[in-house]
Amino acid sequence: MKVLILATPEAAVAKAASLTAETLRAKPRAVLGLATGGTMLPLYARLRALHAAGLSFAGVTSFNLDEYVGLGPDHPASYHVYMRSALFEHIDIDPARCHLPRGDAADPQAEAQAYEARIAAAGGIDLQLLGIGRNGHIGFNEPTSSLGSPTRVKTLTESTRDANRPYFTDADTVPRFAITMGVATILAARHCLLLATGAEKAEAVAAMIEGPLAALCPASALQLHPRATIVLDAAAASALQLQDYYHHVHPEGEDRDPV
Repeated sequence: MKVLILATPEAAVAKAASLTAETLRAKPRAVLGLATGGTMLPLYARLRALHAAGLSFAGVTSFNLDEYVGLGPDHPASYHVYMRSALFEHIDIDPARCHLPRGDAADPQAEAQAYEARIAAAGGIDLQLLGIGRNGHIGFNEPTSSLGSPTRVKTLTESTRDANRPYFTDADTVPRFAITMGVATILAARHCLLLATGAEKAEAVAAMIEGPLAALCPASALQLHPRATIVLDAAAASALQLQDYYHHVHPEGEDRDPV
């Protein structure tokens, strides 16, 4: 696990965007795994700026982590709408290659299985972007999720529903279930890139990086990944015990491999 600590949220976002751009320049037809949530909005704004400066998404295929069960692709709180507004409508990606689970599918579990098959048919994910929930979830893999889980339907915790209430006009309409890539699906990506900013994520970040491998913190499964890069600002890194070591290996968040 490579831990890159930047001084500010802006610097952390710029680093994550730069690493994403490196993937696309090296492999223009890359398969990207995309995330949603507040942490991703400044990252997508940065990617839009890079696109305006010449970065192309024309050959990219994307798969989002999740979608709420019961929401159609035009529901204002759906991740389909989020992705169109935050990224897709502003770049040269082919909409036909932008994949999200259908939350309004008649059989959500069958949709989850079909989504897993679509990822495999695309050749798997080259770069999976991730955020982390305050309870350590990645995607909607809540605490106690199986670390060997495929894409499936998950029940959301009340803390996760509370965190997402601002995106809904009526608090009572926050869905209780979501279709999400499983932990095993995420770990199958060739490179995982997790971005976390803010002190409210510090405890989850510490559990992910320095805590035990445990279903209580699903993000800790990234300890098993052969190429996981964690990009943090100083606040998100504040609970890490080995900060001095991470700064020593990657001073000022420099992404370099030891010689």
